[in-house]
Amino acid sequence: MNDTVARTHAAQAASQTAFAVLAAISFSHLLNDMMQSLLPALYPMLKAHYDLSFGQIGALTFTYQITASILQPLVGRYTDGRPRPYSLSMGMGFTLCGLALLAYAHTYALLLGAAALIGTGSSVFHPESSRVARMASGGRHGLAQSVFQVGGNLGSSVGPLLAAFIVLPYGQSSVVWFSCAALVGMFVLLQVGHWYRTHGLQRLTPRSVSAPEAAPTRKHVTVAISVLLALIFSKYFYLASLTSYYTLYLISRFHVSIQSAQIHLFVFLGSVAAGTLIGGPIGDRIGRKYVIWGSIVGVLPFTLLLPHANLFWTGVLTVPIGMILASAFPAIIVYAQELLPGRTGTVAGLFFGFAFGMGGIGAAVLGRLADSAGIDLVYRLCAWLPVIGLLAGFLPDIGRPRREAAQ
Repeated sequence: MNDTVARTHAAQAASQTAFAVLAAISFSHLLNDMMQSLLPALYPMLKAHYDLSFGQIGALTFTYQITASILQPLVGRYTDGRPRPYSLSMGMGFTLCGLALLAYAHTYALLLGAAALIGTGSSVFHPESSRVARMASGGRHGLAQSVFQVGGNLGSSVGPLLAAFIVLPYGQSSVVWFSCAALVGMFVLLQVGHWYRTHGLQRLTPRSVSAPEAAPTRKHVTVAISVLLALIFSKYFYLASLTSYYTLYLISRFHVSIQSAQIHLFVFLGSVAAGTLIGGPIGDRIGRKYVIWGSIVGVLPFTLLLPHANLFWTGVLTVPIGMILASAFPAIIVYAQELLPGRTGTVAGLFFGFAFGMGGIGAAVLGRLADSAGIDLVYRLCAWLPVIGLLAGFLPDIGRPRREAAQ
């Protein structure tokens, strides 16, 4: 009898969303991505100070993102079989080291080294933190992914403001001040690690890792994963044109100040955060496939208009672009985790890693293109990338919307 009661209490606890843990992991994601966003936010200053070309700027992004891209799937696969609750804090430590090197780097080679350390921090942080979000979801996987990811988006949007009002006035060495944020993040993640070790693994109940009613065939899984990766390519190649070169585009085309360009970037990244928060819960209710389909294809009219807009409308158009594009990613992650139940870390590592990799490759390729043909051409060509979103029509329907399941 006592065993039955204990199992009932454990099941009830596992079915409840642990909002305190989600808040902690989202806050840590905010700190992590805020610190990491300092690197691209510093590009205008670094370009002028070190006389860098667009290609060298792209190589910095490539180094940061490809480091994360290669390591994330490996970290995710390893921790699927050997959970490491305290690796989250260790990942933040790599970011701390990268910031310190970035603050005092005096050569381009050291800048590349700092970018690699920051990328390594991401590779450790993202797969395990995505696993914690799923553990704490209580079955509301889309909501949990959105809450987790919106912290990173908010951090990324705050980074350019901090660069504009702290780093730019006080110089490159002021980056080291953000080591305090890294220390706070390491402390919070230490507490999350305690919860992960003592309670988190108990929450991997059948409900929290349930597969769809009819398990998809191997062919369906292969097709779906291929389509999802193609959509990630489209999304992050386009996002690379904005996150890496938007400030430089505004300065080049509209002759705005660096601070004004950083504020425009903040508005865009804020819209990305809003879209991320919306996408997951909507996917819980109406189905992931429809969110993925609508977010990738729905952005096309806005991207096609952007290269032809004036300064005011450029700022306006980036808001729906950011919101619509970003709404897809939480749905993509949860959809893939439902395709491959029990491989939470592997899926998170694969998709976060591929996203980082596509962003890095995109930044490098687009930087070379901007050097040879001009930054305006980059935006005219990238405007067509969302057409790839039509491939979402090949995604199989898996699972039922949460609302139907509740009925």
